[in-house]
Amino acid sequence: MSKPRPIIMLEFNELSPTLMDQFIAAGKLPNFGALKEQSQVYITEAEEIAPNLEPWIQWVTVQTGLSFKEHGIFDLGDGHKVPFPRVFDLLNDAGYKQWICASMNAGLSKPLNGHFLPDPWSIGVEPFPKEEFHDFFDYIRRNVQEHSRDKMPVSKADHLRFLKFMLGNGLSLKTIQATLKQLLSENGGKFRWKRATILDRLQWDVFSHYWKSKRPDFATYFINSTAHFQHMYWRNMEPGAFKIKPTGEEQNEYKNAVEIGYTAMDGIVGDCLRLAGPDTVIVLATALSQQPCLTYEDKEGKLFFRAIDPDSFFAWAGVHTPYRYAPVMSEEFLMYFKEETDAVECLRLFEAITIDGKRMMNARRSGNEVHASCGVFSNTDKKAVVRNATGQEMPFGKLFYQAGGIKSGMHHPDGIFWIRDSAKKPVREPRRISLRQVAPTLLAHFGVPKPAYMKLDAIADAELTPASLG
Repeated sequence: MSKPRPIIMLEFNELSPTLMDQFIAAGKLPNFGALKEQSQVYITEAEEIAPNLEPWIQWVTVQTGLSFKEHGIFDLGDGHKVPFPRVFDLLNDAGYKQWICASMNAGLSKPLNGHFLPDPWSIGVEPFPKEEFHDFFDYIRRNVQEHSRDKMPVSKADHLRFLKFMLGNGLSLKTIQATLKQLLSENGGKFRWKRATILDRLQWDVFSHYWKSKRPDFATYFINSTAHFQHMYWRNMEPGAFKIKPTGEEQNEYKNAVEIGYTAMDGIVGDCLRLAGPDTVIVLATALSQQPCLTYEDKEGKLFFRAIDPDSFFAWAGVHTPYRYAPVMSEEFLMYFKEETDAVECLRLFEAITIDGKRMMNARRSGNEVHASCGVFSNTDKKAVVRNATGQEMPFGKLFYQAGGIKSGMHHPDGIFWIRDSAKKPVREPRRISLRQVAPTLLAHFGVPKPAYMKLDAIADAELTPASLG
C-alpha cells in the first residue's frame, strides 16, 4: 500500500467566504482563486452561537472532531486541557511525522514525532523541542500579546536573538524586503498595524524552512492577522453598513485594511502552491468567519481597554501574592496562582472594583486561574473615579488605555474548507458540512480510523451530488 501524500493545512483564522468570493471576482486574489479552482470547496457550519462562537473553541473542534459541548474548552489558553486526543495525537500514534505551526489553542498529549510551535497566546504549552524554538516563540508571543501598546516590551538583546534564529531558519529576501518597505512606510505611527502581516511572513519563512528540511507527513500553519483587521476595520471597508461612520482621517489609513489582509495572505498561498507542488495536498480552513458587528451601533460602538501597567494595577487592586500574568485577546487576560486560595482572593478583589459606583471588572475563576477583563466598553471620561476593595480611588485614565478603535467585525458560523488533492475532481458543494467533519476527513486521508467518540464521518466523494461538480 502506497504511503499517503503529505498535507499542508493552511489555518487562516476567520476569513469570510463572502469576502473571499468578492475579492476573487475582482481579481485581487489570484492565488486563492487558483487554489479554489483546483479544490473540493465546502462551507463549514460551526453549529454554535455566541458566547460559544469563538475561534479558540472552534479550532479545538477542528482538531478533535468534537462539538464545544463534547470537548468543553471555552477559553483561549485552555486547549491543552482537552481530555481527548487531537488529529495530530492520533497521527503521531500511527507513526506519521508532523510539523504543527501555531495551531490555535492546541496542545500535546505526548512528545511529537516532529515539531510543535504553540500559538502566541499559549501559556500552559511549550514548543517542542523547547530550546529549539524558544527565542522565536518568545519574541512572536510578546509582539502579538502586546500589539496594542505604543512600545513593545522587547529589548535589543531580544531582537538580536530573534534575528539569529531567523537567519538560521529560513529568513527570505522577500520577507526582508517587505519588512524594510513596512518600516519606511510608517509615518508618525500610521500604518503600524500592517506589521501583523510581517509577522505572518516571518512565521511562513520558518514554516517553509522546516517543511523543506524535515519533510513531515502532516503540517499546519496558523495565522490571525486578517481576523484582527476584520474585527477592527470592517467599518472602514463598508461604512454604509454602520451608523457610526469613520472619520476622513481614519478612512485615509484604514479603508483598505481588510483587503490588505486578504492580499497578504494571498501571497502566502502563492508561496504554498510553489512549495507544495502537485503531489502535496493543500487544505485551507478558517473554522468560522466574520460579518459586520452592528450590535453596538446604538450604544456608540464597542471599545476595549487594557491596563497601562498590569503589575501596578494588580498591586493597586490589592493582589500581593505571586502570580503569572498573560494577556489574551482584546481586553482579556489570565492570572495563574500557585495556590487556589490566592485565586479566590484575587477574584474577590476584582469583583470589588467599581467605576462611578458600578462594578468595573469581568472576572471568573477556575481552580488557581482567574480569567478577567476590563468591563468598560464605551467612551469613558479619563477622570472617572475607580475604587478598589479598600476604597482607594484612582482616575480611570491612569489605570487603563483604549486598545484600538471601535469593534467592527463579529463572528459568523460559516467557515471555509477547501481540499486541493490532485487525485480528486474539483467540487463546489452547495450544502454546508459540520465543522466536526474536518478531523475525520484528515484522518481518513492517512488511513487512520476515527475514534468511536467522533460521531460524524469523513467527507466522502460518494456524498457529493453530480450537480455540484464543476
